[in-house]
Amino acid sequence: MRKLLITELNRISVEEFKKSEKYPIVVVLDNIRSLNNVGSIFRTCDALRIEKIMLCGITATPPHNEIHKTALGAEDSVEWEYFDDCLDAISSLKKGGYSICCLEQVENSVSLLDFKTVSTAKYAFIFGNEVKGVQQEVVRRSDVCIEIPQFGTKHSFNVSVSAGIVLWDVFKQIYTSK
Repeated sequence: MRKLLITELNRISVEEFKKSEKYPIVVVLDNIRSLNNVGSIFRTCDALRIEKIMLCGITATPPHNEIHKTALGAEDSVEWEYFDDCLDAISSLKKGGYSICCLEQVENSVSLLDFKTVSTAKYAFIFGNEVKGVQQEVVRRSDVCIEIPQFGTKHSFNVSVSAGIVLWDVFKQIYTSK
């Protein structure tokens, strides 16, 4: 085996990315305080051709050096929109026909192992604050709450890790169903 050179990776340009077909997934960040987490999620969304990111509440917006440090330019390719209140973002998504999926540990949550996508559906995934999680009112307005199974002494992942796990799993389901 030989490690590939950057020129061999067939990366598309920002302009090509913006014109490309996206997967019907929107990421909603509910009061994320770490700009590094925001940047990391932008990068994941770029890699998986996610449709859009909605930044809500205290979540910082580009342009910002701390977001760029981990996004590495993905903040320029991935479409984003800012909302003062996450509930307004949810209302907009519901009007657009999105299924609202909250990543949170709640009563009657659905294990990510059991969450199955429908190829014709559009999804919005909400990820919450690093300490407080997703706001309770946002949880109430969600169609489903998904939980990532965990088996160690800790009961949470970093928000950018959670986003990577969930988005990859959902992407894989949608991608292989085409």
